[in-house]
Amino acid sequence: MERRLIAVICADVVGYSKMMGADEAGTLASLKAHRAALDPVILNHGGRIVKTTGDGLLLEFPSIVTAVAAAIEVQTLMVSRNAQLPDDRHMRFRIGAHMGDVIVDENDLFGDGVNIAARIEPLAPPGGIAISEKAYAEVRRHIKCTFDDTGAHSVKNLQDPVKVWVWRPDASATSAPAGAAAKTKPSGGLAVVGVLPFENQSANKDDEYFSDGITEDLINALSRQSIFRVLGRHSTFCFKSRNDNVRLIARELDATYIVRGSVRRAASRIRVTAELLAPEAGEQLWSERYDRDLDDIFAIQDEITAGLAACITPEINRAETRFRARLTDAELSAWDCFLKGLWHYYAASNNDLLQAAVWFRRASEHDPTLATSKAWLAIVMVHAVQVGAMRSTRELWSEALQLAQQSVRLDPRSQPAFVAFAFVNAFAGNHDAAIEAGEHAIELNLHEPAARFVLGQSYFTAGEHARALEMFSAAMRLSPNHPDMYHWAAMSAFSQFLLGNYEAAVSWARKALYGNAGHLQVLGVRAAALAELGRSDEAAQATAEFLAHAPGLTVERHAKNFRWKNPDDIVRYRNGLARAGIPMGRPGSDQNAKNSK
Repeated sequence: MERRLIAVICADVVGYSKMMGADEAGTLASLKAHRAALDPVILNHGGRIVKTTGDGLLLEFPSIVTAVAAAIEVQTLMVSRNAQLPDDRHMRFRIGAHMGDVIVDENDLFGDGVNIAARIEPLAPPGGIAISEKAYAEVRRHIKCTFDDTGAHSVKNLQDPVKVWVWRPDASATSAPAGAAAKTKPSGGLAVVGVLPFENQSANKDDEYFSDGITEDLINALSRQSIFRVLGRHSTFCFKSRNDNVRLIARELDATYIVRGSVRRAASRIRVTAELLAPEAGEQLWSERYDRDLDDIFAIQDEITAGLAACITPEINRAETRFRARLTDAELSAWDCFLKGLWHYYAASNNDLLQAAVWFRRASEHDPTLATSKAWLAIVMVHAVQVGAMRSTRELWSEALQLAQQSVRLDPRSQPAFVAFAFVNAFAGNHDAAIEAGEHAIELNLHEPAARFVLGQSYFTAGEHARALEMFSAAMRLSPNHPDMYHWAAMSAFSQFLLGNYEAAVSWARKALYGNAGHLQVLGVRAAALAELGRSDEAAQATAEFLAHAPGLTVERHAKNFRWKNPDDIVRYRNGLARAGIPMGRPGSDQNAKNSK
């Protein structure tokens, strides 16, 4: 046996027995996830986990200062973690800390040093820390935070009363001592996605390499976006061949969403199925099946991975934005404001676009370093001009370009930043810069359809309409149910019109208007295409609808919003609008002057 002077921490979970009675398996899975997150904090402060007993922890530290700094960091981290969970799943620890002489026997600790820490721990408030007078005398000189004097307490199995000082969860933040780890920063509310190993259901178990390859490629593809965090391979492959309940797996992984699937191979055919789950809600958010011929197995693997990633990402975005849309203003962080803006953007109406701009701007005000919010604000401003929700002004374009540039500078590896840069510059007439940024956005994430679409937009404004349609089609193949589909359809309508394919332009315009019935530019191109087809009655009706959304608008004023590289494209569109019966207008005319006010 060995005796030594150390710092001891005892901790347990408040109301653990009640939680176990209500949901034994779920509570245990949650506790395992919390412990996995807290272990690095303990180790970073030089601590040792002596033992765990149910919900309890016994920890040893070489210094009481580092022990209390670790305890405060643990409790701060738990506040952040609980903030991402419903109230009935909150876990709060009570922590007791003391410095004293202990006996070490076979890596376990005994003696009054342990007993005092254990006895004062119940005196801590939920989420708080209780420390002895001896510990406080040392800690107060090194850690600048508030401890309340609760007086002397008589505790079981100790002859003398123990004076106890208490730190509460709402106390001032700690200034850690030299060498100690910094205070844990909250995660910012990013959702966590776990991709479970795809199950090999083929008769030949040697095909496992393919199902594992699909899983690993999908993890890699999903991890290239910035809206959610994806757990690495080693976090999820430990569940391979286990039939655990998916809700318990999610709790153990701390995952908001779970992706799982299977692979079945028969002769020269292969079938891959996949589903996206929100385990706590018990919802299946998305599912899909892919049947392919095995001509080139690696090419098929790449194709399926791209399709899965392109479909799963927008579904998670939708789910996250729906949740954030229900939060009150008082609960909103910068990230919450961003996701609330995204929810309005996906709602697609003109009024929602204006609301999206408000929330993206608020997110940028909350956190000026959040590149994604600046990127989306730039996109929404330009898009709002296109649908007729905002006026096209010199100040708007100047701000949109500045926002796009700022987002790229803030995060040079952000694909949304380069998508925004390409989008804004394409419609501002900076065609070469737009194409270059669009190509770079694809390089950053091959599996994101928005990157292919924005490159298509850049080709479109540069007059390369066939190449634009190739990119639009590629984006749609990758994600056929993407929330931006109406906008992709709108751009396809314009490309087909400028290629002289008026029937196709009408078809694409119809599809775009299903998504946003008030899209001004689509209303215009539909009227122009119908006029070019000689369908006069339909063209007149389409023109009336166009003018109802923009009373007094003339062809000349409408055409000022287009900074297309090829002058012939603008002439073709203007002529189509004029044939549809939209007033031409002239610079300096009375009508023009009136409408420009």
